[in-house]
Amino acid sequence: MSQAPIIDRMRVFLVESPIRMARAQGVGAVKGSVRRVLLELTTRDGIIGWGEAAPWEVFTGTPEGAFAALDRYLRPLILGADARRLRSLTAAMDRTLVSHPESKVAVEMALLDILGKSTGLSVADLLGGRVRDTIPLSFSIADPDFAADLERMHAMVAAGQRLFKVKTGVKPHAEDMAHLEAIRGAFGDTVDLRLDYNQALEPFGAMTILRDVDRFRPTFIEQPVPRRHLDAMAGFAHALDTPILADESCFDATDLLEVVRRQAADAISVKLMKCGGLLKAQAMMAIADTAGLPGYGGTLWEGGIALAAGTQLIAATPGISLGCEFYMPHHVLTEDVLEERIPNRNGAVVVPDAPGLGIRVTEASLRAGAKHVAEA
Repeated sequence: MSQAPIIDRMRVFLVESPIRMARAQGVGAVKGSVRRVLLELTTRDGIIGWGEAAPWEVFTGTPEGAFAALDRYLRPLILGADARRLRSLTAAMDRTLVSHPESKVAVEMALLDILGKSTGLSVADLLGGRVRDTIPLSFSIADPDFAADLERMHAMVAAGQRLFKVKTGVKPHAEDMAHLEAIRGAFGDTVDLRLDYNQALEPFGAMTILRDVDRFRPTFIEQPVPRRHLDAMAGFAHALDTPILADESCFDATDLLEVVRRQAADAISVKLMKCGGLLKAQAMMAIADTAGLPGYGGTLWEGGIALAAGTQLIAATPGISLGCEFYMPHHVLTEDVLEERIPNRNGAVVVPDAPGLGIRVTEASLRAGAKHVAEA
């Protein structure tokens, strides 16, 4: 490193991308397009790092809020900062701005991208070195048109895809049961089936529904009830054969400690947009590892930049062993800002080994890969 990597320039983009299909989940639905925020940081000697914030208004916040957080409130901290002092800047961001984990992780991933490029190391190397070179990929069955999803499954299974997560609780329970029956009937045990209610059920009556779906032998049932109902989650974890995975109940390390204390889940979903940092995600997994809870690489509506960061994180974090759902750029977004998308091969994400995040964004791909709504 020839000189200290001081941040000299910062650009923030609010972008919008069309999606190929509607997505219906227990907590909300998306159709038409998704918005997210891209961050470009440049050092005095011209090294560029990329980050991405992908909030969802029913889950963490709004893209417009993330744009303002970066542009107005975090910009004064970032400009002039030394990228090597990552933890110091993280603490300063937490003191300056409450919440907004998506904006803060965008800054962290851009700084790690810079540090990796400065040293010739991948972000996974910076996080301790990789323990895996590929990550099993899970695709979510969330199209309101189930027949279309079943057709997709046939094509994807033929191409080597094995992990599928069905978004349940959006339609009547009888329809969910019919869809699960159709999936098992078509593919038997050749697919690894997971279920995700996204908080769709109320505690009263949920046990009967979950006992019904238990017979389909899913790998886990994700967040059946609203996040505050940890006692109900603990009851499900105790009573059902299928493991319970906490997503909305487990945003950060504080939430995780309570999940562990109350034995409210058997596994957790680790999302960078929830916990606000790759280092924070590894700190969470240290707790989860101690408690014996494996992690799953969840997402919101991220594009290729944020999913590159998630891929690097999982490559270097042994406990996130249940795969990932980093399918958006390949299967849902019609376009993305990367010059080349991260490879998917035989039902797995291939971890890039180039320096930094292992991706390339050019001015041309940035402009061609998304509709630009605002820039600062």
